[in-house]
Amino acid sequence: MGDLSKNIDVEKLISFGDDLVAVLKDKRDVNNLTQCLENSKALCSSCDADFNEVQSLRRDYEKRIDACKQKTETAKSEVIADEELDLLHKELEEEVINNEISDLERKRISIQEQKQILKKIGQDEFRAQRKLSMYASVTNIIPDLDDQSIISGHIVDRDKKLVKKFEFDPKEMTAIDTCDSIWKMIVS
Repeated sequence: MGDLSKNIDVEKLISFGDDLVAVLKDKRDVNNLTQCLENSKALCSSCDADFNEVQSLRRDYEKRIDACKQKTETAKSEVIADEELDLLHKELEEEVINNEISDLERKRISIQEQKQILKKIGQDEFRAQRKLSMYASVTNIIPDLDDQSIISGHIVDRDKKLVKKFEFDPKEMTAIDTCDSIWKMIVS
């Protein structure tokens, strides 16, 4: 049977070869086959061109989509940046206002402190004037407080309507000698 199967195959092969020879003998069939082959090539070429054009369009659309995505992301980040900028601007305004309020409060406190200091100085000056007035009425001496390097002033005698100027240099006289000299001028 092994021989028989080989024979059958060979027979089929011979039959197929005969059919092919018969087809190829007919000129019309060869022309039809050639024309189909050419049409097939043209169709393949047209399909390749269409495929390339579709691929090019697809790449172009992908680029446009990517550009649109990029613009969308940029717009989103700008919106976020604008929101952040607005938030930072509000925070800055609040900080500036708070700083201005703090500065104003510090200035107000400083002014109040200065007023208190000026008031105290005024009170001290008034006391000093009163003290000086009391000393002058008791001793009849009005000291000259402008020059602290010397002891000077005026002795006033209201009864005689007389004013005597005096001046002592502490470098030349001791404190006791100065006091004695002033007492002598008061008593005389």
